[in-house]
Amino acid sequence: MLVATGVRRDFGALAALDGVDLRIDAGDAVGIVGPNGAGKTTLLNVLAGTILPSAGSVSFKGQDVTRARADARARMGIGRAHQIPRPFGGMTVFENCFVGASTGGGLRRRAAYERCLTVLEMSGLAELADRRADTLGLLERKRLELARALATNPELLLLDEIGAGLTDAESAQLVTLIQELNRRDGIAVVWIEHIVHVLVQVVERLVCMVSGRVLADGEPKAVLADKRVVDAYLGSAAA
Repeated sequence: MLVATGVRRDFGALAALDGVDLRIDAGDAVGIVGPNGAGKTTLLNVLAGTILPSAGSVSFKGQDVTRARADARARMGIGRAHQIPRPFGGMTVFENCFVGASTGGGLRRRAAYERCLTVLEMSGLAELADRRADTLGLLERKRLELARALATNPELLLLDEIGAGLTDAESAQLVTLIQELNRRDGIAVVWIEHIVHVLVQVVERLVCMVSGRVLADGEPKAVLADKRVVDAYLGSAAA
């Protein structure tokens, strides 16, 4: 479905990404971990089209999207949810989703309306549809961030630390929702998360990044047991 080959992204003299190869197939659930500054969010930005790579290529469903803008990729089926939700505070929950469906997903008015109803039900926000977004609590804002991405009707969902700041109980609710999206609805998921015990409840594959490169890629238990990963990430995290 998505293939990144030799992706590099330079910020001045700093190589935030240094030759990253990544393949995501339909229905995959992939977690990305690594220390701060490893290039994880930069990689998601490149995959989503928020920033362009300095070198390398990205293809989606067999089409080269290396230079494609984020809105074009959204219409092709790549959704993105950010770590810090930034909803349109003066709009209702429904209106926020409608913007995602119509502008991000390119759906016409009736189709966008119906998509929003489905998404709000899926994300547990149906009863809050008429609430202003700036009155929501953190978990509800996280759900809305996810709902706005889902409103674009993605085949691939890119998640950036959406568990950050949540309690264990709130994280468990989020895990259940993402599991359903992946396993029931077949949406491929790429999820950056520092809360590893939450992440491994969903993903079937784990990628560890260090210094802009992929250090390990495989079954979660094997990656977490890899001495290189322990030394470069888990050891420092424990410290």
